[in-house]
Amino acid sequence: MEQLGKAALNALQPPEFRNESSLASTLKTLLFFTALMITVPIGLYFTIKSYIFVGALGMSTRDSYFYAAIVAVVAVHVVLAVFVYVAWNEGSRQWREGKQD
Repeated sequence: MEQLGKAALNALQPPEFRNESSLASTLKTLLFFTALMITVPIGLYFTIKSYIFVGALGMSTRDSYFYAAIVAVVAVHVVLAVFVYVAWNEGSRQWREGKQD
């Protein structure tokens, strides 16, 4: 009877797909790209607007807002594409390591 109870408890627990270091690595990657998604577009927006479009190119303030926003949107997409690439490679590496066991 005790064997049946242990088997039932083991069946209720979710399977362990990842170890703790893998989970920590995934969390670090997610936090890193979250910080990039916040800082890179905002930083590029104000830097490009002030120094490139208004300063170097002499554009009006209204035009520089528009073009700096385009640069910030492109930066968001680049960071997102790099995140997808890194996550895909990390996931496929973990899948290959798990399959070899």
